[in-house]
Amino acid sequence: MTEIEASRTAVEASRAAAEAFSAGFRLRDVVVRELDARWPAGAGGLDEVCRHSLLPAGKLFRPCLLLASAQAVGGDPVSVLPAAVAAEFGHVGSLIHDDIIDADAVRRGRPAAHRKYGAGEAIVAGDLLFFSLFECLAECRERGVPADRVVTAVAAISRAGTDLCRGQSLEARLTGCRVFEVGPYLEMVRLKTAALFRAACEVGGILGGAGPAELASLVSYANHLGVAFQVHDDLLAYTGDADSAGKAPTSDVRNGRPVLPVILAHRDADRPTRREIEDCLSGRTDPAEALAVLASILRAAGAIDESLALAAGHADAAVAALDALPPGEGRDLLAEFVARALAALPGPETGPKRGPQAGPEAGAATATAGNRLG
Repeated sequence: MTEIEASRTAVEASRAAAEAFSAGFRLRDVVVRELDARWPAGAGGLDEVCRHSLLPAGKLFRPCLLLASAQAVGGDPVSVLPAAVAAEFGHVGSLIHDDIIDADAVRRGRPAAHRKYGAGEAIVAGDLLFFSLFECLAECRERGVPADRVVTAVAAISRAGTDLCRGQSLEARLTGCRVFEVGPYLEMVRLKTAALFRAACEVGGILGGAGPAELASLVSYANHLGVAFQVHDDLLAYTGDADSAGKAPTSDVRNGRPVLPVILAHRDADRPTRREIEDCLSGRTDPAEALAVLASILRAAGAIDESLALAAGHADAAVAALDALPPGEGRDLLAEFVARALAALPGPETGPKRGPQAGPEAGAATATAGNRLG
């Protein structure tokens, strides 16, 4: 492709995105359309593996976070749409590799990439998505984002990728050594789960022109949201909504992974119950049976309720972190996102105490229903 052709392509893509936003598409819908255009149906080879992993799309939390973050600091969502797509590339690439590491056969209700195409193709497809991420970030410059912002965004996403890898390694060590401690668990979550939330919000803010205080607010928001989200994910297998996790409910048990409610129950248990918990994670028991035993122990110990309270506390902190951002649609969307991220959890404790429409700017949220995060 010549430089002239590339320029025309960028202009056409930007115009299509602008039309989609102006037509009232939700942020998520615009991202889905962009993914479908970039990885068209009927392709073969690695493109087929990538499309299988990307579409039908999941919740698209991270791309929507990036768009809302840019909007919250006065940026143009159309200009940063390629970066939003990049956020999903990074997330899905990590899921492809995660499924290989965990030997999970299903992802989002369909065969995991390594089960359908083989481990070799899946690994390379994940790598392709990671490199495509940086290509998409560079596209933002063609849509009018200053080059220095793009460079700063590349640095932010690179830091997040480094944290993600360190978090994955820490999780493997905690699992292998059967570490039942809250502190190391939370550090793993900060590095692994919160990394891509942090990257999405930080990159959206950077590309949108955020100042230091606004960026600090977005990073704090993302860190708290990442913890709340991971605790939510930990609980799905024990709260009857495992389908929302996108993976088999027995995955954590089968892999011997001590998640937060299990850690809390183990911490407070007597010696026989501790041994029972450890046996459930040993791999010697059928995973479904072990999951049922653990669920009973967790409920009796109050570990599920304690985990819910911890998630709610971080959700409240995430919403509070948004106070440094100017009132408006972007901030409202970010606050709403906290509630949606925890929506599948049971009980009244699950949402933030300060709702997304709290405060004098509540009316703005009603007017922006077409851009709701999905």
